[in-house]
Amino acid sequence: MIRQIENPAEKKSIASQILYFLPEWFGIPESTAQYIEDSLSRPFFAAFDEQGMPQGFIVLRETSRFTCEIMVMGVRPDCHRQGIGTALWETFRQYAMEKGYLYAQVKTVQEGKYPAYDLTNHFYQKCGFKELELFSSLWDEQNPCQIYVQYLDSRDSNVVK
Repeated sequence: MIRQIENPAEKKSIASQILYFLPEWFGIPESTAQYIEDSLSRPFFAAFDEQGMPQGFIVLRETSRFTCEIMVMGVRPDCHRQGIGTALWETFRQYAMEKGYLYAQVKTVQEGKYPAYDLTNHFYQKCGFKELELFSSLWDEQNPCQIYVQYLDSRDSNVVK
């Protein structure tokens, strides 16, 4: 079950529970704390199991009046490869289209740098994202920033426009 979370304390609890289980992606405590803090005032969707335990979440950040970004997303490791990330993305995508965004973007570490981020890259590619640009020093030289984009169209998310 996926639902939108409005309460900042609930957002903080969910984001904290999920991100601290993902040290391969969120291993810098200060950065993780900043992701959690920044998510409190933004559209936030979470997936729950039958017992009401959070399995994952996704947060939307507006980058322009036409574009939104997956600001942060995480799925508990024991829930990987069960369709939860895809379901969160589809919920995010529907919400973004309803709000009138034309494009979605996401930033991640360039494919080929770290095995964990290769999984992330493959996930976004599977969801229909296309490479836009690589910034080799946006974060730092060890973590080149790959930006992916997707045209938000209810007819076909895999069409390059």
